Amino acid sequence: MATETTRFTTGTTTAAPGTGTGTGDTPQWGGAGGGRGKRPRRRGERGPLASFGLHATLLLAALVAIFPPAWLLVTSFKPKADTFTISLLSNFTLDNYDHVLNNTKFLTWFGNSLLIVVTTTIIGVFISSTTGYALSRFRFPGMRPLMWTLLITQMFPMAVLIVPLYNLMAQYGLLNRPIALIVTYLTIAVPFCAWMMKGFFDTIPVSIDESGRVDGLSPFGTFWRLIMPLARPGLAVTGFYTFVTAWAEVAYATAFMTGERHLTLAGGLQTFVNQHTQDWHLMTAAAVLIAVPATLVFGYAQRHLQSGLTAGATKS
Repeated sequence: MATETTRFTTGTTTAAPGTGTGTGDTPQWGGAGGGRGKRPRRRGERGPLASFGLHATLLLAALVAIFPPAWLLVTSFKPKADTFTISLLSNFTLDNYDHVLNNTKFLTWFGNSLLIVVTTTIIGVFISSTTGYALSRFRFPGMRPLMWTLLITQMFPMAVLIVPLYNLMAQYGLLNRPIALIVTYLTIAVPFCAWMMKGFFDTIPVSIDESGRVDGLSPFGTFWRLIMPLARPGLAVTGFYTFVTAWAEVAYATAFMTGERHLTLAGGLQTFVNQHTQDWHLMTAAAVLIAVPATLVFGYAQRHLQSGLTAGATKS
């Protein structure tokens, strides 16, 4: 009996044949030789080769995206004779920027663009936000046709509208005036931005509007004092889209504005490379200068862009 008692109180167990060592609960994977094998891959988990291929593809895509602006920047510091060479700043010079700033109408073009862009952005954001708020909160006669009108206007290519808009501006004597481009850019930006702002306002609870009316605010007071501060991400996206639309547009700027003192930056770039001159070194320097304000605006607004672009995806 003593011998049997000792056998059952030692705490050791004997493993069954083929079940492992018997010293724990960790499963063992092995082949015929009893060695440790590879851990089975979970569902959706990438292998080393697939992970390498994914990162290599992303790196290649990043290089492809970065190469054009990087080469534009490098070319802007080259003299005219080295414009099409593959050398990297072997003859570094700032003469291109000096010529663009001091010997052309670049600063005049910049002033014209700044006036048009700032005015378009302010008016466009205000009209888009008020229109989007009205479509989101109110029901009124003609609401559905208005929404369809805003949507249908996005289907027309810009090139189709140049001739009728040009005739309209000429009829009212608005050619070579900033207001011509301001009105044109608003017709491009406002319909899209109004739809986007409607989707954003749909995510803001209606109870906030109701609490404002209980406190005695008018509908516009509720919109301005309560809703607008909550709509900053959407306003950032709207403002950035309107800014880029007016800053980078070329077709209307060259059609409605003639004469160097009336041109915008987009139209002024065409004076460097055309059928008479091919000053690529000057155009690259001007393009870099034009890109600086857009980069600054994007850097300021980028923290709101992601939340603003996805705000209309779901409703609260």
